[in-house]
Amino acid sequence: MTERRGTPLVGNRFLWPFVLITSLFFVWGMARAILDVLNKHVQETLSVSKGESALLQVTVYGAYFLMALPAGWFIRSRGTRTGVVVGLLLFAAGAFLFVPSGWGSTFYGLLLPLFVIGCGLVMLEVAANPYAAALGDPLTAAGRLNRAQSFNGLGSIVGALAGGLFFFTETAGPASRNVAVPYVVLGAFVLLVALCFVRLRLPEVVVERDLRGPEDCGGRIAPTFYFGLFALFCYEVSEITINTFFINFVSDSGYVSPLHASLLLSFGGLGLFMAGRFAGSALMRRVAAERLLAVCAVGALVCMACVMAGDGWLSVGALVACYVFESIMFPTVFALSLGYAGERRALASSLLMLSVVGGAVGPLLTGHLADAFGLTTAFAVPMVGFAVVLFFAMFSLERGR
Repeated sequence: MTERRGTPLVGNRFLWPFVLITSLFFVWGMARAILDVLNKHVQETLSVSKGESALLQVTVYGAYFLMALPAGWFIRSRGTRTGVVVGLLLFAAGAFLFVPSGWGSTFYGLLLPLFVIGCGLVMLEVAANPYAAALGDPLTAAGRLNRAQSFNGLGSIVGALAGGLFFFTETAGPASRNVAVPYVVLGAFVLLVALCFVRLRLPEVVVERDLRGPEDCGGRIAPTFYFGLFALFCYEVSEITINTFFINFVSDSGYVSPLHASLLLSFGGLGLFMAGRFAGSALMRRVAAERLLAVCAVGALVCMACVMAGDGWLSVGALVACYVFESIMFPTVFALSLGYAGERRALASSLLMLSVVGGAVGPLLTGHLADAFGLTTAFAVPMVGFAVVLFFAMFSLERGR
């Protein structure tokens, strides 16, 4: 479904609320990126394997699975602003928990603070994704969500850059302090953002139905929605797996140090990721979201094939290039799937956030495969995930004709 030309992504009425909500995308982008850098750091300083270090992702993204439906219920009953404030406070509480837990001096001491942070993140995402999608014409929902998610990419760049400089430079302090300090600083920043939301009022928007077909009528969720849910789960498997083991893949090749690998992740991969979302939101003004999603899925599959070829810098370049192709996938699949939810979009958005548990499954599976067969072979996991996204894009494209 192509957007109407001339239809603004965000009208003047919703411009300021859109800016406020978009700031949350920046916050959780930073949090996720620091976690990806932390994965390599704990392998080196706490002597854990790739499979064991993936428990960091399991802890954070497992919180999504446990909290997505309760978060959705809370937001539907208390409102978006209250949900955002509670999410920010949970995030800050998790960040400050690093202090009584011994400043992250042991691997398992990291897990409780990260779980609380994950609970805060899921509250923010359940509130912000459908709210950003609803701030305007339903036909521009995918483009609008891609625009908001672009700032998630910007937060990821900042988080990966700050984490890499902090964890991998020779002037960094002892390992026991390295883990905690960036989270405590981020927690203090999040408290300031929470104060802004306490003092400001967000307009409650009416979530209009997106008419995709007769099966979307009525108060039930169409069966096709669950295909989108599965595709989003598979995308999360791919995205978080690549982020988690990017530094491992690049630095283990012997070409660069972990510090330079983190800089390549920040300015290379995540820079392309952010640029891809800005470009995607612009292209969707002229190209059907389903068609663009299919093209990007094919591009991601080609990149993964090159990565698995294990051909030195060609594989590294393909891994970096994959970020531009995966950039539009989450917001586009999310928006398309909501279109199949009929009148139950509030419930559907909570169900879609359950898919983020793929960020726990993918790294854990890939980490154990990497320990057994090597990381190059283990990248078959994200390749399969992108294949499912391609099938969903082709299915949605056929329905839209």
